[in-house]
Amino acid sequence: MGAAQAAILGLAVLSLCLSLWAIRADTPPEWRLALPAPVEMTGAPVFETVFDYTPETGQAHSPAIRLTEDGFDLMWFQGSAEAQADVDIHAARFFRGADGWQAGPVHLLLTRNDLGAAMVPRQIVVTLGNTIENEAVPGALYATVASVGGWAMASVADVRMADGRPAQARKLSLSPVLNRSNLVKSPMVEYADGSHALPAYFEMGATHGLLVRLDGHGRVRDTRRIGAARGAGKPIQPMIVALSETRALAFLRDFDPGHRLMITRTEDGGRNWSPARAMAMENPSSPVAALALGNGRILMAVNDAADRPELLRLMLSPDEGASWRVLHEFEGEGALRYPMLRHLPRGEIVLTYSKGTKRGVVAHVFNPAWVAAQ
Repeated sequence: MGAAQAAILGLAVLSLCLSLWAIRADTPPEWRLALPAPVEMTGAPVFETVFDYTPETGQAHSPAIRLTEDGFDLMWFQGSAEAQADVDIHAARFFRGADGWQAGPVHLLLTRNDLGAAMVPRQIVVTLGNTIENEAVPGALYATVASVGGWAMASVADVRMADGRPAQARKLSLSPVLNRSNLVKSPMVEYADGSHALPAYFEMGATHGLLVRLDGHGRVRDTRRIGAARGAGKPIQPMIVALSETRALAFLRDFDPGHRLMITRTEDGGRNWSPARAMAMENPSSPVAALALGNGRILMAVNDAADRPELLRLMLSPDEGASWRVLHEFEGEGALRYPMLRHLPRGEIVLTYSKGTKRGVVAHVFNPAWVAAQ
């Protein structure tokens, strides 16, 4: 054996040994879900509309909530129209003042040019879409980005922020199909060991939800399909609600559209999900927002009238989604869609959604006592 062959063999053996060492040293993710404490629904009811925004021109759509030390931010994409080359992420900050919740000015949070320059490797970002908080990293975001084409060619970018601008960003590796057609919409899922999972979805062809397990550095550790449909239905945009350390359910929009909300369940912390099935609840192919309130209670914001997209209802289930009652109705001119719900540290709840068929953004803050009073 020549020196060159011996060197190649030595490197191969070293590579194999390092791989075996990495496998043995690796700690697989735990699959026990974190559960928040049951929400106390006592005290005086409070409900406040804190934001009602319409840009002078174009669209403002798909609002999300990012928690801050003294309140929260609203984030949404805004431009001439969805998926166009002038769409950026706008935001407004909210904090509690002496007279209640105060809103800061609307400002640019994430631009296509800044994000493209921060990408590793650097690349052009043609348009931006649904953007949510990265709850595992303070201030960080997960953004839906397209470098070519529309949403069918989108990817999910892990965006790390510094001084209000993207410092570094990279696309998550979620799909063998050129890593395309992956998007985000719903808040992250926390596990008992402090790690997080990202609900995402694949929109091209055989659509399905994804549960993306991440490590402490934001690297993808595992992906599990959520609610792949058998027969009719094209489930996307999973909204996950934990019921116990092992049980959770996910509500999904039917992209078909089948005019019914879809649901799937897991009994093992998200490793496996049942096939998505249509619920009795109507839905005009629109995502929902949901929050666990403890003791089997689930709060949901949903479009549940297939022929009335301008109607958004806030509903409560006392029995893990088996039955529902209407708490409150929001009605507007044009569709009210893409809701998001988040708990605030002081126990309040934020609800935001887009109004007027993508023409603006609305946000309300209310407490659990208001929910109990309805």
